[in-house]
Amino acid sequence: MLFDAGGVFLLPDPTVLAPLLAPYGGDPSIEAHVRAHYSGMAAKSAAGSTEGFWGDYNLAYVESVGVPANDVAYAAHVLERTRNAFVWRWPMADSVKALALLVASGMPVGVVSNASGQIEEVLQRSGVCQVGDGPLTSVRVIIDSHVVGVSKPDARIFDHALVHFEGIDPARIAYIGDSVTMDVGGARAAGLHPILLDPFDDHEGADFDRIQSMLELL
Repeated sequence: MLFDAGGVFLLPDPTVLAPLLAPYGGDPSIEAHVRAHYSGMAAKSAAGSTEGFWGDYNLAYVESVGVPANDVAYAAHVLERTRNAFVWRWPMADSVKALALLVASGMPVGVVSNASGQIEEVLQRSGVCQVGDGPLTSVRVIIDSHVVGVSKPDARIFDHALVHFEGIDPARIAYIGDSVTMDVGGARAAGLHPILLDPFDDHEGADFDRIQSMLELL
Protein backbone atom coordinates (compact mmCIF):
# COMPACT_ATOMS: atom_id res chain seq x y z
CA MET A 1 0.00 0.00 0.00
CA LEU A 2 1.06 3.55 -0.77
CA PHE A 3 -0.46 6.55 0.99
CA ASP A 4 -0.87 10.24 0.51
CA ALA A 5 0.10 12.27 3.59
CA GLY A 6 -2.25 15.27 3.73
CA GLY A 7 -5.82 14.30 4.53
CA VAL A 8 -4.73 10.72 5.20
CA PHE A 9 -2.25 11.04 8.09
CA LEU A 10 -2.09 14.81 8.61
CA LEU A 11 -4.64 17.63 8.52
CA PRO A 12 -4.17 21.40 8.50
CA ASP A 13 -3.77 22.05 12.21
CA PRO A 14 -7.23 22.92 13.62
CA THR A 15 -5.61 24.47 16.69
CA VAL A 16 -4.21 27.09 14.30
CA LEU A 17 -7.15 27.48 11.92
CA ALA A 18 -9.92 27.47 14.54
CA PRO A 19 -8.82 30.69 16.28
CA LEU A 20 -7.96 32.16 12.88
CA LEU A 21 -11.53 31.80 11.62
CA ALA A 22 -13.44 32.25 14.89
CA PRO A 23 -13.57 36.08 14.54
CA TYR A 24 -15.46 35.56 11.26
CA GLY A 25 -18.03 33.30 12.91
CA GLY A 26 -16.27 29.96 12.40
CA ASP A 27 -17.02 27.06 14.73
CA PRO A 28 -13.84 26.61 16.81
CA SER A 29 -14.31 22.88 17.48
CA ILE A 30 -11.80 20.33 16.26
CA GLU A 31 -14.63 18.25 14.76
CA ALA A 32 -15.87 21.17 12.65
CA HIS A 33 -12.41 21.74 11.20
CA VAL A 34 -11.83 18.07 10.46
CA ARG A 35 -15.13 18.05 8.57
CA ALA A 36 -14.20 21.28 6.80
CA HIS A 37 -11.05 19.78 5.31
CA TYR A 38 -12.99 17.03 3.53
CA SER A 39 -15.66 19.50 2.43
CA GLY A 40 -12.87 21.55 0.93
CA MET A 41 -11.29 18.57 -0.79
CA ALA A 42 -14.65 17.49 -2.22
CA ALA A 43 -15.15 20.99 -3.64
CA LYS A 44 -11.60 21.04 -5.01
CA SER A 45 -12.11 17.66 -6.66
CA ALA A 46 -15.51 18.63 -8.09
CA ALA A 47 -13.92 21.68 -9.70
CA GLY A 48 -11.01 19.63 -11.04
CA SER A 49 -8.62 22.10 -9.42
CA THR A 50 -4.91 21.48 -9.81
CA GLU A 51 -2.49 21.27 -6.91
CA GLY A 52 -1.66 24.95 -7.14
CA PHE A 53 -5.22 26.30 -6.86
CA TRP A 54 -7.02 26.15 -3.51
CA GLY A 55 -9.72 28.76 -4.01
CA ASP A 56 -12.59 26.25 -4.13
CA TYR A 57 -11.18 24.49 -1.05
CA ASN A 58 -10.92 27.75 0.90
CA LEU A 59 -14.51 28.78 0.18
CA ALA A 60 -15.93 25.35 1.05
CA TYR A 61 -13.79 25.16 4.20
CA VAL A 62 -14.97 28.45 5.70
CA GLU A 63 -18.57 27.73 4.73
CA SER A 64 -18.32 24.33 6.39
CA VAL A 65 -17.19 25.80 9.73
CA GLY A 66 -20.17 28.15 9.64
CA VAL A 67 -18.75 31.50 8.52
CA PRO A 68 -21.78 33.65 7.52
CA ALA A 69 -22.27 34.33 3.81
CA ASN A 70 -21.29 38.01 4.07
CA ASP A 71 -17.88 37.07 5.51
CA VAL A 72 -17.13 33.95 3.44
CA ALA A 73 -15.03 35.67 0.76
CA TYR A 74 -12.86 37.55 3.24
CA ALA A 75 -12.46 34.57 5.58
CA ALA A 76 -11.43 32.45 2.59
CA HIS A 77 -8.82 35.08 1.73
CA VAL A 78 -7.49 34.98 5.30
CA LEU A 79 -7.33 31.19 5.17
CA GLU A 80 -5.45 31.30 1.85
CA ARG A 81 -2.86 33.66 3.29
CA THR A 82 -2.41 31.64 6.48
CA ARG A 83 -2.51 27.98 5.43
CA ASN A 84 0.92 26.77 4.35
CA ALA A 85 2.84 23.51 4.07
CA PHE A 86 3.96 23.61 7.68
CA VAL A 87 0.39 23.84 9.01
CA TRP A 88 -0.26 20.29 7.66
CA ARG A 89 0.91 18.73 10.92
CA TRP A 90 -2.11 17.56 12.93
CA PRO A 91 -1.91 13.74 13.14
CA MET A 92 -5.07 11.67 12.61
CA ALA A 93 -5.11 9.11 15.43
CA ASP A 94 -7.01 6.35 13.60
CA SER A 95 -4.73 6.63 10.59
CA VAL A 96 -1.57 6.49 12.69
CA LYS A 97 -2.93 3.41 14.48
CA ALA A 98 -3.95 1.74 11.22
CA LEU A 99 -0.54 2.32 9.67
CA ALA A 100 1.22 0.75 12.64
CA LEU A 101 -1.05 -2.30 12.52
CA LEU A 102 -0.63 -2.71 8.75
CA VAL A 103 3.16 -2.61 9.04
CA ALA A 104 3.08 -5.02 11.98
CA SER A 105 1.07 -7.42 9.81
CA GLY A 106 3.87 -7.44 7.23
CA MET A 107 2.23 -5.16 4.67
CA PRO A 108 4.81 -3.29 2.54
CA VAL A 109 3.96 0.44 2.71
CA GLY A 110 5.22 3.83 1.61
CA VAL A 111 4.13 7.47 1.30
CA VAL A 112 3.82 9.54 -1.89
CA SER A 113 2.82 13.14 -1.28
CA ASN A 114 2.55 16.44 -3.09
CA ALA A 115 4.49 18.58 -0.67
CA SER A 116 7.06 21.36 -0.34
CA GLY A 117 10.15 19.51 0.77
CA GLN A 118 8.97 19.17 4.36
CA ILE A 119 6.77 16.08 4.47
CA GLU A 120 9.27 13.48 5.69
CA GLU A 121 10.28 15.73 8.59
CA VAL A 122 6.66 16.59 9.46
CA LEU A 123 5.54 12.95 9.40
CA GLN A 124 8.33 12.11 11.81
CA ARG A 125 7.83 15.14 14.07
CA SER A 126 4.07 14.46 14.20
CA GLY A 127 4.67 10.87 15.33
CA VAL A 128 3.30 9.20 12.20
CA CYS A 129 6.17 7.29 10.58
CA GLN A 130 9.76 7.29 9.43
CA VAL A 131 11.94 5.57 6.86
CA GLY A 132 14.19 2.94 8.43
CA ASP A 133 14.77 2.07 12.05
CA GLY A 134 13.58 4.24 14.92
CA PRO A 135 10.82 4.71 17.46
CA LEU A 136 8.00 5.24 14.95
CA THR A 137 6.33 2.98 12.41
CA SER A 138 8.85 2.26 9.65
CA VAL A 139 7.87 2.66 5.99
CA ARG A 140 9.91 1.76 2.92
CA VAL A 141 9.96 5.22 1.36
CA ILE A 142 8.55 8.74 1.67
CA ILE A 143 8.32 10.60 -1.64
CA ASP A 144 7.96 14.40 -1.59
CA SER A 145 6.96 15.96 -4.92
CA HIS A 146 9.19 18.98 -4.34
CA VAL A 147 12.21 16.75 -3.80
CA VAL A 148 11.66 14.53 -6.86
CA GLY A 149 10.44 17.31 -9.14
CA VAL A 150 7.11 15.85 -10.24
CA SER A 151 3.69 15.99 -8.58
CA LYS A 152 0.38 14.14 -8.75
CA PRO A 153 -1.62 13.52 -10.87
CA ASP A 154 1.48 12.98 -13.02
CA ALA A 155 2.03 9.22 -12.82
CA ARG A 156 5.81 9.63 -12.89
CA ILE A 157 5.88 10.57 -9.20
CA PHE A 158 5.03 6.96 -8.35
CA ASP A 159 8.07 5.67 -10.23
CA HIS A 160 10.22 6.99 -7.39
CA ALA A 161 8.31 4.83 -4.92
CA LEU A 162 7.77 1.69 -6.99
CA VAL A 163 11.50 0.92 -7.12
CA HIS A 164 11.12 0.09 -3.42
CA PHE A 165 8.41 -2.49 -4.23
CA GLU A 166 10.19 -4.62 -6.81
CA GLY A 167 8.42 -7.82 -7.76
CA ILE A 168 4.97 -6.49 -6.89
CA ASP A 169 2.56 -5.86 -9.77
CA PRO A 170 1.53 -2.17 -9.58
CA ALA A 171 -2.10 -3.26 -10.06
CA ARG A 172 -1.83 -5.00 -6.68
CA ILE A 173 -0.61 -1.84 -4.95
CA ALA A 174 -3.33 0.36 -3.46
CA TYR A 175 -2.89 4.11 -3.28
CA ILE A 176 -4.95 5.81 -0.58
CA GLY A 177 -5.59 9.54 -0.77
CA ASP A 178 -8.24 12.22 -0.22
CA SER A 179 -8.38 13.87 -3.66
CA VAL A 180 -10.23 12.55 -6.68
CA THR A 181 -8.20 14.69 -9.08
CA MET A 182 -4.75 14.28 -7.57
CA ASP A 183 -4.89 10.87 -5.91
CA VAL A 184 -7.46 8.76 -7.74
CA GLY A 185 -6.43 10.30 -11.05
CA GLY A 186 -2.71 9.89 -10.37
CA ALA A 187 -3.05 6.32 -9.11
CA ARG A 188 -5.08 5.28 -12.14
CA ALA A 189 -2.54 6.84 -14.48
CA ALA A 190 0.21 4.87 -12.75
CA GLY A 191 -1.70 1.58 -12.93
CA LEU A 192 -2.26 1.44 -9.17
CA HIS A 193 -5.51 0.65 -7.38
CA PRO A 194 -7.00 3.92 -6.02
CA ILE A 195 -8.86 4.11 -2.73
CA LEU A 196 -10.33 7.42 -1.56
CA LEU A 197 -10.46 8.25 2.13
CA ASP A 198 -13.96 9.71 2.27
CA PRO A 199 -14.97 9.86 5.95
CA PHE A 200 -18.15 11.87 5.39
CA ASP A 201 -19.38 10.04 2.28
CA ASP A 202 -18.94 13.09 0.07
CA HIS A 203 -18.48 10.93 -3.04
CA GLU A 204 -21.44 8.56 -2.91
CA GLY A 205 -21.82 6.61 -6.15
CA ALA A 206 -18.22 7.15 -7.27
CA ASP A 207 -16.63 4.57 -9.57
CA PHE A 208 -13.68 3.89 -7.28
CA ASP A 209 -13.24 2.27 -3.88
CA ARG A 210 -13.80 4.43 -0.80
CA ILE A 211 -13.21 4.02 2.92
CA GLN A 212 -14.39 6.15 5.81
CA SER A 213 -11.45 5.30 8.06
CA MET A 214 -7.98 3.93 7.51
CA LEU A 215 -8.86 1.22 10.03
CA GLU A 216 -11.09 -0.34 7.34
CA LEU A 217 -7.93 -1.33 5.47
CA LEU A 218 -7.18 -3.86 8.18
